Amino acid sequence: MKSNLVMRAAFAAVLSLGATAHAAPMPTALADAIAAPERTAAFRARDVYRHPQETLAFFNVQPNMTVVEIWPGGGWYTEILAPYLKDKGQYIAAGFALTEKSPAYQAKGMTSFVEKLRADPARYGNVAITTLGEPDHWTIAPAGTADRVLTFRNVHNWMDADIAPQVFAAMFKALKPGGVLGVVEHRAAPGTSLEKMKDSGYVTEDEVKRLALAVGFRFESESDVNDNPKDTKDYAKGVWTLPPRLAEGETDKAKYLAIGESDRMTLRFVKP
Repeated sequence: MKSNLVMRAAFAAVLSLGATAHAAPMPTALADAIAAPERTAAFRARDVYRHPQETLAFFNVQPNMTVVEIWPGGGWYTEILAPYLKDKGQYIAAGFALTEKSPAYQAKGMTSFVEKLRADPARYGNVAITTLGEPDHWTIAPAGTADRVLTFRNVHNWMDADIAPQVFAAMFKALKPGGVLGVVEHRAAPGTSLEKMKDSGYVTEDEVKRLALAVGFRFESESDVNDNPKDTKDYAKGVWTLPPRLAEGETDKAKYLAIGESDRMTLRFVKP
């Protein structure tokens, strides 16, 4: 199954794109990708919380770059990035590395994700799929070929699985010198314990920076685009209490919908 998931032939295309990675910005192309009617309606409804235009602009994602997204889940950002990069760039989805011990949601998610790509080759035919995770899947792209590596709300998952250092090392290895790592993550209050971070899904900015700097990244900048001051971060069921999960079901649903999605850090790191 794994060999079917990994489109290794696409690596040749990745290697050929490096010389054009710093062309002039094309903001209208990104806006067009975000406004595309083909995007899933439920995904589009989350734009108000996820701010894709501002977030990707902050990470300076250009249409002729090689961009790796880590654990893309249901493909929320795939629906934007894959068409945006299709003609001049390369989108690589580094999905779950499946083993007999993988949670059921990961196997189901990868199957659904691959089916999604295969169902629309006009939009996703240039997507390359790699895998990331234990025991030995740490090559998300050929070393030193990616212009951008992006991850959205995944750091807490790596921490919970005790693989965060390996993942940050894999991202560092994939990037070119000068390449950017873009991180969006649920933000815990300063001083939150490691145990509480794993339990709640909220991670401190200091911990994300520690993990990144430990493998060689340099912290460059942060944006407030995904801040949410309404998020009190004190829920019994952690970040999953808020939309879109709404872990409490109908209990206080209106309250949590009024808060919206989580308060999130948006950090940019550079590989020297």
